[in-house]
Amino acid sequence: MTTTQPETAVGAAADYLDQRTGIAGAVKEFARKVFPDHWSFLLGEIALYSFVVLLISGGFLTMFFVPSMGFTTYPTDSLPVTMQGVEMSEAFASTLHMSFEVRGGLLMRQIHHWAALLFMASIVTHMMRVFFTGAFRKPRELNWLVGFTLMILGLLAGFSGYSLPDDVLSGNGLRIADGVAKSIPIIGAFVSYALFGGEFPGEHIIPRLFTVHILLVPALILAFVGIHLLMVVLHKHTQYPGGGRSSKNVVGFPLFPVYVAKAGGFFFIVFGVLALMGATLSINNVWNYGPYDPSPVSAGAQPDWYMLFLEGGLRLMPGWEWVIGGFTIPINILVPGVVIPGLLFTFLALYPFIEARVTQDKSEHHVLDRPRNVPVRTGLGVAFLTAFVILVLAGSNDLIATHFEMSINTITWIFRVAFFVAPVFAFMVTKRLCLALQRKDRELVLHGHEAARLVRFESGEVIEVHKPLSDQERWLRVNYQAHAPLVIEPGEDARGVRRKGYAADKRWQALSRFFYEDRIEPVTPAEIANAHGAHTAVEQSDDAPQIGH
Repeated sequence: MTTTQPETAVGAAADYLDQRTGIAGAVKEFARKVFPDHWSFLLGEIALYSFVVLLISGGFLTMFFVPSMGFTTYPTDSLPVTMQGVEMSEAFASTLHMSFEVRGGLLMRQIHHWAALLFMASIVTHMMRVFFTGAFRKPRELNWLVGFTLMILGLLAGFSGYSLPDDVLSGNGLRIADGVAKSIPIIGAFVSYALFGGEFPGEHIIPRLFTVHILLVPALILAFVGIHLLMVVLHKHTQYPGGGRSSKNVVGFPLFPVYVAKAGGFFFIVFGVLALMGATLSINNVWNYGPYDPSPVSAGAQPDWYMLFLEGGLRLMPGWEWVIGGFTIPINILVPGVVIPGLLFTFLALYPFIEARVTQDKSEHHVLDRPRNVPVRTGLGVAFLTAFVILVLAGSNDLIATHFEMSINTITWIFRVAFFVAPVFAFMVTKRLCLALQRKDRELVLHGHEAARLVRFESGEVIEVHKPLSDQERWLRVNYQAHAPLVIEPGEDARGVRRKGYAADKRWQALSRFFYEDRIEPVTPAEIANAHGAHTAVEQSDDAPQIGH
């Protein structure tokens, strides 16, 4: 049997690799994978590309950073002038050296920092898209947990990198972390001791954070990104509802060559924007703060935006402390530093499983929800985002006070009240808006668009003629499932014996009522036929003259 030999070097290399790995089949299958085309799917790509930029810029910075808390004196012939002859740690000195003495060092530092901010922003917005559209439903619950873990790892990567320069701002953040760790009852002191290798700040925290930042967390992020992408391929991509789209198909374009070209171009766009931001937008100028000293804490000392909600919680919490059995429980730190983040992250991690339990829906879902069709889920998402925004604003209450010449105590009390009232109000308004939009959709399906044409009958009755919806518009508004509250078995059987598990079923039923008691049923084919029959009769009436447009 004769075989055709590749004529090009690339073909020969590909043939060599295929004969030894069998990779051609996998590449062929993956290249034919169809992906839907929608701008919101780019959010995940932005997270991936910003992480690649982080790896590239971080590799450069690693060659010049010295992860040591040993003392040194900054040279008197080096920039900046304000730091000459100042005693500082080697970590801070190396940060200044790479910023002012290494060619391109400051640019790389700023690109790295902006990429970290964009990485977390794109992860959060990507998770918001997944949450509001129900992309976490079966079979993607585990992939939701993978994405959730990536968000936590991103927070850890950001905090560990933010703390490395050993300046006043990052040192204050480490001091807060030490206080939060010590606020945990019973084990808090041991956690702090293990983290810092002794009393704060010790001499080991910077080398440990360096190892975590450049080795442990990036390796875990790469592993979870691989798992996340593998699950996307295995489950096939979700798609927005529309005509011809179902859970059995994917309407879009193949990975190769369409999305390969798009992805490559989009990566350079993200890289270019980050490079432009790094070159023109100054960030984290550590020489303005100076080396870490536990005595000064200046106004306007805020962490990066993704950690600002923790700062806001600490600023809002009253200075309460409980003494139980001779032990002091610092509620003012424990609640905002441990309890509130724990509740938020637990809600995010468990929500897909809670919703699946209250719906008893065991079918697979590959078509996304319209947020208006799941009012309670959408309301809960908006409520938690509202609470998050309030905490972020509270983390800047000193800047708000100085810029707007307001009392910081007044601002703090406004945010305290808003933290409890605003999320509830946001939930109620969002839920009502979603229900109103559903009613609007129902009205459109039954009666169509207003055509601005009036018809008068011989009896004197005047009606407005409506233009029917297209098949695509109608499909979008009727093709969804309005879940009903759970129906459970009676509490007692025919012999009067109380059923085991009835109390738990009652609780789940009450939760399902909260989710689905207020709902708008989609329009049925019979309702559409009746409504369209009436409109057709009006439009075909020859005895009904037009009286206006």
